[in-house]
Amino acid sequence: MRCPACGVEVVEQAVYCHKCGGRIEASADNGPVNSQPAGDPGPAAPDFLQAAAIRRETAAEPEKELWRGGYSSKAMIGAWVISGAIDVVLLIVGVYAGFGATGWLILVAAMLLPWLYHAAVLGYRRMSVSYRLTNQRFIHELGALRRVNNRIELLDMDDITFEQGLLERLVGVGTVRIGSSDRTDPELVLPGIDNVKEVTAILDNARLAERRRRGVHIEQI
Repeated sequence: MRCPACGVEVVEQAVYCHKCGGRIEASADNGPVNSQPAGDPGPAAPDFLQAAAIRRETAAEPEKELWRGGYSSKAMIGAWVISGAIDVVLLIVGVYAGFGATGWLILVAAMLLPWLYHAAVLGYRRMSVSYRLTNQRFIHELGALRRVNNRIELLDMDDITFEQGLLERLVGVGTVRIGSSDRTDPELVLPGIDNVKEVTAILDNARLAERRRRGVHIEQI
């Protein structure tokens, strides 16, 4: 059977022409009759045209920043607690052992070393990690001397979760995990995120908003 409007071959049971979009109806003598004039896309086409128009309008939406962050010092609360406990034990040992001046110098140095180490680790992590979220993509920068800039499109994000330890829950810090179809970072782990619940919600809302803006169905997430 051929479409009477454009003449292209169509399936016998077709309701619309796949080329011109015109509606094909069977007449009394079983002959195909096109109820739409030539060149008219028919009633089904406006849905597609409207969707295409929306995509054209939203594609030019300016990119704006939604969140910026990095590694929080609160994430090392476990290390601080352990270092404090070690210092208390060493101090008790020094008092009961009756150390002299040299012994106390050694003891104080031993007490300070863990704090200096953790401070150095914290400084490096804060300098080497940076995160930025916009309404279109997530950017994460890694490295202190050699900086690597990676980006994940919000459309590529499939799953966003967070996890917290016991002490982390007390201070509101945690680790965010982003699963995506991005080949570079299929599972991105963001440790030391302050206000982790709120940040996870911001990421997830931005992901869903971008999918709706681009016309991606939620069922495809």
